[in-house]
Parts: sequence; C-alpha cells; structure tokens
Amino acid sequence: MASSRRPTLTDVAKRVGVSAKTVSRVLNEDGPVSAATRDRVREAVAELGFQPNLMARNMRVGARDSTVGLVVPEIGNPFFGSVAGGVESALGDRGLTLLLGSSDESVTKERALVAAFLARRVSALMVVPATGGDHRALRKERGSGLPVVFVDRPGAGITADAVVSANLEGARRGVAHLIAGGHRRVAFVGDRPASLYTRKQRFRGYRQALDEAGLPLDRSLVADAHTPDAAGRAVRRLLSGGDPPTAVFTANNFASQGVMEALSEDGVRDRVAMVGFDDMPLADLVRPGLTVIAQDPRQVGVEAARIALARLDGDRAAAATTTVPVRLLPRGSGELPGPGR
Repeated sequence: MASSRRPTLTDVAKRVGVSAKTVSRVLNEDGPVSAATRDRVREAVAELGFQPNLMARNMRVGARDSTVGLVVPEIGNPFFGSVAGGVESALGDRGLTLLLGSSDESVTKERALVAAFLARRVSALMVVPATGGDHRALRKERGSGLPVVFVDRPGAGITADAVVSANLEGARRGVAHLIAGGHRRVAFVGDRPASLYTRKQRFRGYRQALDEAGLPLDRSLVADAHTPDAAGRAVRRLLSGGDPPTAVFTANNFASQGVMEALSEDGVRDRVAMVGFDDMPLADLVRPGLTVIAQDPRQVGVEAARIALARLDGDRAAAATTTVPVRLLPRGSGELPGPGR
C-alpha cells in the first residue's frame, strides 16, 4: 500500500536514480544538468505529485520562515480583513507568517492560489471556499498531515475542520426581533448566488422565524444582490409592490449598505424597520442606528488558527466544525414599530 505522506525531493531523486542536489538543480534551474535527466526529473515530479518547494534557496541558508496560507474571496470586504487579522495575531505567537490571497469568488483563482501555497510548502492551509468549488484534491494533502481548515464556509468533497458563524440562529433571531415589533411583511435581501453557504443558512433562519410566528413565506419579498447598488435597487422594487414590506432583513454587510442608502435617499428610513446580518463601520452613528446581528470575524480567524496550530502540534481528533456565536445589537432601525403599534 502506497504511503499517504507528502512526496519529498528525496523521493523524486530515488525515483530518477540521481542525487537530491541534481533534482534541486532541475527545479531551481540553477546548475548544469543534461536534457535527458531534466526530462526524467520532471516526469517523476508529475508522477509522484511532488510540490516543488519554491523557498528551497532560503532553506539552504537557514532563512526560511514557516508560513500559513489563507485564501479569502474578497480582500476589500472588512469581514475577511478582520478574519485575516485574527489569524495573523494567533500565528504571531508561534513565529509563523501569514500568506494571504484573494480568489475573487472564482473557483479557478482559488485553485491557483492553493496550488501556489502548496508549492511553497506552507505549514497549514486555510480557505474561505468560493461558491461551487470542490476540494477533493486536498484529501491527499490533509491525509499526509497538512492541516486544512475551511473558514466561514465548509469545504466540499472533503472531511476537514471548519470554523463558521452561527448563521442560521443569527438570522432567525434578527427576523424574530422584527416580527416581535409588530411586522408581518418582512423582506429578505440576501447574497448572490443563492447557493452560497452563508446565504442558504441565513435564509433558513429567516424561514424558521416566519414558521415560528405562523407567517407564510412570500417569495415576492425575497431578493438577492451581490453589490450595494443591486441591493438598493432590490429594496426599491420590493417597496414599490402592491403589498410592500414594512421591515427588511439584510443578509450581509453589502446588502445592508445598499438598502440603507436607498431608504435614506427615498426618505423612508424612519418608516421601514431594518436588521442587518454583520456589523458595519459607523452603523451606530446613522439615524436611526442600524440594528445588526454582529459576527465576530476576528474570533473566527483566531479559532481557525488555533485549530491549525493544534493539528501541527499533533492533535489527531476527528475533523469538526466550530461555530462562533453572534450577537443582536439593537440600535434603532430594528425597533421601528410595525403597523398598528
């Protein structure tokens, strides 16, 4: 039975029948090697699935820093910036350096970044999965001992550690808060695509709150948008209907931004109640203040790093999903009363 460990430079050398130094020369293109030997080395690399160590030169002089790779969908999203900050703070105590890359929600870019991090022989890998991705290719890496932790969303096609927020419970609580204020027509403005893990979980929480209150699901009150402008257009469309909502639940910070701006521009912010999932800068300074279900993205990052470090230290417990709690922060917008109150 073949070993499940990650193939090494020495394994390649043995397969070809040359020294490790010769293999290193081929991979780094820094020494005289015959064309035939180069071809045999490259063939062995492909056959074994060896990931060349791009930091080999630094290793030779003892200058290599241990690194951890983190792939996020959007570096410009404050949520993922805070996640990265939490990861970095936890790694710093162990002398590990964080490598950060953005997939732009592209499965292709995510795969390229993962391949680049593996080529650098990272000590651990953390990934916020792009929608529609498949992570079965990482089974071999995880089986060989590489800590793999998925962040904010579970991976697909692999059993691995994950750290997520309490998405379903947070959304249920936010919508229930609006219903308790007398609202019976509560709109949902979520993320796109609808298959996104966080969107699905938060929509389930929305439906659960409606069910618990004995309210029917009205699909005409559901809209998805991935940008603030699209969210603004969506809420205007919802409010222009024959039986408009009196409250809105926004399922992410970009949707909250767009809906808030649209309600302000149309002069109805003090008449349409609103609860947003995820906090925003200055959310407590606008009038009325934005009521939110606040995540703790920094803690999400800290937990992901803690798990990776435990795996590096030899923890062999079964993979598990860690859920980070969320909080309801009432600031005014979610407390606007419903009709007849």
